[in-house]
This record gives sequence, structure tokens and C-alpha cells, in this order.
Amino acid sequence: MNLRPLLAVAGLLCCTLPALADGQVQKLITAADKARLDQYGETRKAAIAEAKAGGDPAEISQLDALLAKPLVAFSDKDLTGNWQCRTIKVGGISPLVIYGWFKCKVTDDGSGWRLAKVTGSQRTQGRFFDDGEKRSIYLGAFSVNDDKAKPYGSGPESDQVGYAFRNSASEWRIEFPAPYYESKLDIMEFKR
Repeated sequence: MNLRPLLAVAGLLCCTLPALADGQVQKLITAADKARLDQYGETRKAAIAEAKAGGDPAEISQLDALLAKPLVAFSDKDLTGNWQCRTIKVGGISPLVIYGWFKCKVTDDGSGWRLAKVTGSQRTQGRFFDDGEKRSIYLGAFSVNDDKAKPYGSGPESDQVGYAFRNSASEWRIEFPAPYYESKLDIMEFKR
């Protein structure tokens, strides 16, 4: 019996199956994204300082209110379902830009939560990995409009990395340090 075709199919399936949130993230994350997470605190601090120095006062108040919300554990809640989501660009080309609300969806394929931003011109899709009780790591891919997202690991123009934080049963966010385009920190805010 020729095992080559069977082994080829098994290899293909291993490459397309989702990763488990059990330390697998360390095997998947690119060196560039690991470096971005390593610099998260410094990047965040600099971005927020830029926003507060030059942003619109009404938008600064919205940013302050979001960042002041207490963090709660992910473990006792299910994120699956439809969400409203918006992006806040902090620092960089403009000091602070808060976009309007779009639609996002979180699903669970049995190995963890997957996010897809389904409306708006700037999209993301990716997966969450456990990183302690009150934080998860998001590895995703950026795309524009209805262009098909490339797989994570395709390069710096599409790869996205961030920390996800939950504020309540109906609110959470992802903070993306040093995104490739436009800002020093992107915050994607979610609400039911």
C-alpha cells in the first residue's frame, strides 16, 4: 500500500487545523510580533502620551474612559456571537482617531475563539490564545474591504498581534502595539 498520498493529506490537515490555546502561540508567533509584544508597555505609553498631547478633547475623554475600565477574567464568559466593534488609532500619523462602529463576529471552532471583522474597509480575522486569567494574545491578519485575508505569518503588512482584555460581560478590547499602518497603537473596542 502506498502511504505517500495518505501522509500528504495528513500533513495538509495539520497545516490547516486551528492552533490550541495551550502555549501553541509561542510556536506560531513571528519574531517581529514577539518583539512588538515585548515592547507593548513602552509603545502603549508613548502612543497615549501623543494622543493626550494633540488629540481632540472629546476623543481623549472617550479614550480615558475606555482605558479606566477594570479588567475581568476571560475564564467565566463566552465571547461567541455578534459584536459591534470600532478601531481607535492612538499616536502616529494623527494623535487620536476614533472610528465609527462596525460588525464583528466571534466563533468557537472547538479549539478556541476566532474573530472576524465583517464590515468596514479595514478588516481582521484571527485567533485568541490564553495568556493568563485577564489577558489573551490575538494573532490575526489584516485585509482591506473584501480582499481575502492572508494566513497569519505571511508578513508584516498583514500580520497582526495584540493583547485582548475583557472589561465586562458585554465589553472587551484588543490593543495592537506598533501596527504596520498609520498609528503607534490600535485599540479595537467591542460591545454587545
